[in-house]
Amino acid sequence: MSLTKNELKNLKEKLSGEKIRLKKELEKIANLDANNNNYKAKFEDMGSHKDENATEVEGYIGNVAVEKTLEDQLRAVKNSLAKIKDGKYGICEECGGPIRKERLEINPSARRCMKCAS
Repeated sequence: MSLTKNELKNLKEKLSGEKIRLKKELEKIANLDANNNNYKAKFEDMGSHKDENATEVEGYIGNVAVEKTLEDQLRAVKNSLAKIKDGKYGICEECGGPIRKERLEINPSARRCMKCAS
């Protein structure tokens, strides 16, 4: 199975849109490091009272988990866009077989075919 140029274009547009969305979500809760490689969850300083400190820590812990998930998703999207550029998109990273078009339409950053993913 190979993707048509139009299907590949549509998937690339989906991935590009997802990349923008993920970056916006990350910017709400994290800062990009000086090298523009990784995000670090923001820690808001609300004050010095115990209740404020507890809220700060609780918010930070939640942001760390969300930041990691979003950053992993962004990395997968960037990887898929690079594969499109290199002509290697839609190929399972595990078995080297094709990833079905239906799977890519649902999850454009899929790295494995259904057989290898399960």
